[in-house]
Amino acid sequence: MRVACLFSGGKDSAFAVFWALAQGFEPMLLTVRPEPYSEMFHHPNIGFTKLQAEAMGLEQEIIEATEKNWEEKLTEALRETKAEGLVTGAVASEFQRRRFERICERLGIVSYSPLWHKKEELLQEMLDYMEIYITAVSAEGLGKEWLGRPLEELVRAGPRNIDFFLEGGEGETFVADAPFFKKRVAIGGWNIEWDGVRGVATIKDAKLEDKS
Repeated sequence: MRVACLFSGGKDSAFAVFWALAQGFEPMLLTVRPEPYSEMFHHPNIGFTKLQAEAMGLEQEIIEATEKNWEEKLTEALRETKAEGLVTGAVASEFQRRRFERICERLGIVSYSPLWHKKEELLQEMLDYMEIYITAVSAEGLGKEWLGRPLEELVRAGPRNIDFFLEGGEGETFVADAPFFKKRVAIGGWNIEWDGVRGVATIKDAKLEDKS
């Protein structure tokens, strides 16, 4: 079964791709390049998802979209891919999941949300199997010092009142390696932007390297 995986480069969408492969599906990646601080999609490091796609050995299509036209653009892309299903990394946002489901209903394809309401049981599995970096923070208790650092370090530090899954806009992530990556994304440094309340870590440069 050919499915399109909505892929941002972060841990949730990467794990959703992992799930699709485990089901025996034939996934391809759909990546939306949104406006900065999009309510629906990740924006830091979208350009480097091309390296992740290459590391996975999967086809990818990048969609340029705005907050106003992303549904139309995504619907058009799904129609062109001839996918029989859409796989997303939605975890807890009813707003997001319902909008994706409506698109699938209009196209007559299946909507899959394999991470739905499973963040407590999946976080440790993600940390065990994926190399995850924090690329954006926007929550009280998450300061500039966490940008560009492994998510595992934040979880080990255990600051109070932080949702380590970084759900609901608290933060965003980038996956550099996972069991289904044929190569690892080697990150060559970060550019840190911080406005005193929220911040972003963008990758300076990166390349694929063989796994040891």
